[in-house]
Parts: sequence; structure tokens; C-alpha cells
Amino acid sequence: MNVEQLRAKLAELCALPTETEWAEFKHNNDEPKMIGEYLSAISNAAALEGQPFGYIVWGIQDGTHNVVGTTFKPRQKKGQGNEDLEPWLNNLLAPRIDFRIFEFQTENGKDVVLFEIQAANTAPVAFSGRRFVRVGSHKKPLGEHPEKERRLWETVSGPAVDWSADVCESASLDDLDPEAITLARTEYANKHANDPRKEQLVKEVWEWDDETFLNKAKVCIGGKVTRTAILLLGKPESTHHLSPSVAQITWILKDNDGLEVDYQHFEPPFLSAVDDLFAKVRNLTVRHLPDGTLFPVEVSQYDPWVLRETLHNCIAHQDYTCGGRINVVEQGDSLLFTNLGKFIPGSVEEVITRDAPQEFYANPFLARAMVNLNMIDTIGSGIKRAFTLQRRRNFPLPTYDLSEEGRVQVRVIGRILDANYTRMLMAQTELSLMDVVALDKVQKQVAITDEEAKSLRSKNLIEGRRPNVHVSADVAKATDTMVDYLKKRGIDKDYCVKMVKDLLQQQGQAKRAEIDSLLKEKLSDALNEQQKKDFITNLLQKLRRDGEIEVYGKGQAAYWELSNDG
Repeated sequence: MNVEQLRAKLAELCALPTETEWAEFKHNNDEPKMIGEYLSAISNAAALEGQPFGYIVWGIQDGTHNVVGTTFKPRQKKGQGNEDLEPWLNNLLAPRIDFRIFEFQTENGKDVVLFEIQAANTAPVAFSGRRFVRVGSHKKPLGEHPEKERRLWETVSGPAVDWSADVCESASLDDLDPEAITLARTEYANKHANDPRKEQLVKEVWEWDDETFLNKAKVCIGGKVTRTAILLLGKPESTHHLSPSVAQITWILKDNDGLEVDYQHFEPPFLSAVDDLFAKVRNLTVRHLPDGTLFPVEVSQYDPWVLRETLHNCIAHQDYTCGGRINVVEQGDSLLFTNLGKFIPGSVEEVITRDAPQEFYANPFLARAMVNLNMIDTIGSGIKRAFTLQRRRNFPLPTYDLSEEGRVQVRVIGRILDANYTRMLMAQTELSLMDVVALDKVQKQVAITDEEAKSLRSKNLIEGRRPNVHVSADVAKATDTMVDYLKKRGIDKDYCVKMVKDLLQQQGQAKRAEIDSLLKEKLSDALNEQQKKDFITNLLQKLRRDGEIEVYGKGQAAYWELSNDG
């Protein structure tokens, strides 16, 4: 837009009612995180109101919409980590949307900044893992407003079409596996174990004929076989009723070099196929460590509930219209689960911070049937419970990789990454799950956000500058692991001085490469190679200025000796 078009757009926006949810007016507030959250809120609000774009305007007095000018300079502003504001914001939006920044002056010479923000069009827009929306003139978490969330999903995805609820007109109950139906009856009874009518219900489950039971369990509809029924209870040869969709889970075993050494495909009935697949997985026993302090009892690499919940979530949320399969890749001490489809909550952080479970699912009919057959936990609570179980076992938390749009990858690690560090991580049992997630990222050397770093630092849990953060002394003292802490923090500078002087005294002289070899491996693991090199250079320069050592020669031929006064 040229200046005249921008001035016309400004006049149009200033004429809007103050409660317009897809337009926000500000004077000078240019805090980067706030801007990112408003990008999410305005994009989602624009989609709800049927607008192609939403707007944030600086230089306007909120309430009166009078033009007052602004000092905000978006091209000069930095995001967190000293990154330019625009790419910083763009990298934290998911899914990516287009937004354009305009700076111009009004006819009266007032500076105005206008952000034109594309409306959400494929999924609700999140900033830094959190989704927001406008409620009147206020920015609110989207999860706190389920009706708006429901309408937004309908808006961006079109009218809800549940693939899993469709009836397979050419299928009959003969296409279902009798043994799987028997197992389904057992699991249905187990699911209702706390029902006040338990005894009567268990009796009825075994008295109902197949059609009645499958209708009660919401697997079939009016005695007709649904796609859900084929997936969970169908005979392997019945999957043609789902064509062109694919109903298959593949287990792949890879060696440490990533080469495939074995594989097996598993087809319906998925109700029993899951156990058959996990029978292939090596679930070794982790025994007591030598000091006997971390594992007072023997424990398996993988918690069966965590594995089943993770795979069952893949089944429940797979986009079967894409024609792909679900994969379970076993390599070393980890299992990687992948499925096609959106991760509807948007981020793990969104799942953990929500007060209520997620209310929208890729295959709602299938998800409800899986709950009824005791395959998944109460809808929406499984991920948080899996994180809590891994935390209690002192194992790394599941790692969600959502970087590839349309694919969800979850890695479950079956070993302690660092026994001492994990002991520190789990010693503080009062920590919130969000703080544990952030500390788990530190353990895995995954970058944490400024907000996460601020929270951990306020509790004295980490030290160092991002990205080279490490556990703080307070946690180390609490868990009697000062040796590991000191290794991560780095050795004392006075000790480095002593080591250099001892080397020179023993050898008479030493070249830089010898001094580097002596000190580098002793320095903090949180320092990179260049930082270690700079540390040693500064140390040698200080010793020379203090008259303790002398340097002779230049470049690679240079060598150091103790001074006569050293």
C-alpha cells in the first residue's frame, strides 16, 4: 500500500467500534512478546469474523481512536535474543501466517505503524506454543473460550466431517474378528469397573449379542459397521472397506547407524495388534546404579502405559485420508512414534497449561470408541499423564517434534541421559510440570525460551547465558552432586593459573597448542571451542601483564616460559 492507501486504511480502522475484535490500537507499547500474542489473537479473531486481515495500529489512542503518534520503530526493534523483530515473530508463529509492517506519517506529520495480519486459514494461530483470541477488547487464551475455539476450528477446517464415523455400507459384522470382539467386551467391562452398576453391567456385557454390544460401545451405529469398527475390531482382510485409506502400523528396528535391520506390518484389529507390536520391542531392565541412590528398585526401560498411550494417540489422531501408515521406529534406547495429521493442541505447553482437556479431535467417533474400550485415557488427559509418569520414573520426558507440518513425531527415551543431572532435575519435587519440561529441555540441550529461562532462573535452577545454560549450584547442593555441577560450570581460574605454571616449571617452556591441550578439556562443557580459546588467551595475557610468564616468538612458533620473577 502507498501512503494515500495507508492513510485511507487508517481512517477506516479508526472509524470502527471500540469493541472490534480484529483491530487493536496502541500508543507506544512495543514489548515483543505482547506483539506476538496479539498477532495470534488478531489473526484468529479475523478468521472468526470473516475478515481476510486483522490489524494492529500504533500511534492511536485506544478508546477514542485519536491519532497521537508513536515512537515505536519496528525495523529497529529487537526480539528476544537480539534477533530482528519481524523474523523473530515469524519464527514463533504456528502455523506461519503472512503479516506486513507499514510505517508512515499522517497528513499532520504523526508517525503511525500498522501491522496487517492474515486471518488464520488452516488452523488456529499460536505464538510460542500458545493460542490467543480477542474477547471484546481483551486478549485471552483461546482454550479458555471453548465456544470460540469450536467455531474457529469449523472456520479454518470447514464443516466438521468425521471420517471415522462413516458407515462402510458394503461391510457386515462378519468382517469383524470374533476374538477381538471378545477382548472388546472384557475391556469395556474394565473401563466401567467403578460404575455403581458394575456387577449388573458386567453381566449384561456378556449377555448382549454382538450387535447390541457394539452399538452400546459406540463402535457401530445402528448395527452398521463403521470405519472405526474396521480399524479396532476388523479382520485383516476387511481393510479393503477403508480403501484408499491405509490401516497399518509398521514396527521398524534400526541399528545405531540408522540402517534398517528388521520390520513388521500390523493390521487390524488394532485393539489386539498394539500388544503384538510391543512384543517386538526390547524393553530391558535398568538395574541399580553402583551407588544405589537413583534406582532403589529395578525398572523397565519403557513404561507400558506410556507406550500404549502414545501409540493409541497415533491411532486416534491419524489422518487416514492421507493414505499413510503409523510408524514405530526402535533405535538404540528410544522409540520414535510418527503419524500423519495435525497436532490439534498446537504445542505440548498448551496441553500442560490448559485447565480443561482439549475438546476437538481429528477422529472424534474413533476417540470415543477407544475410550469406551479402555484404549486411551479420558479424552485429552493422556499426554499430561504420560509426562507425569516419566517424571516420577526419573526418565526423560517424551519429546514432541512438530516441525514438519502435517506430521507428529514423539520420541520416548528408554535410558537416563545423565544420571547425576536427572537426579538434580527430579530432586525438586514441588516444581510445576512446566518447569520440569523446561529443565528436561536443558538436559537434552534443547534451546529454551526467554520466558522458560526467566522462570528457571528465578528459582535458581540454572546458570549461564542462553544457549549455554546449565544446572545451578542450588540444585546441585540439594542433591549432593557438586562434582558434576563443577564440571559443567568449569574449573576455578586460579587452578588454571597453577596448571599453566606447573607445566612451564616441569618443561621449561610450552607452545600454545600444549597449553590448549592441557586446559581445554578442563574447562566448562557449557563453553564452545571459540569461548575456550578466548578464555585461555585472556589467561595468558593476564599472566604476562602480571610479570609471571614471558612469551618468545610469534605465531605458531611462539612459546611461553616462566619469568625470572614468576
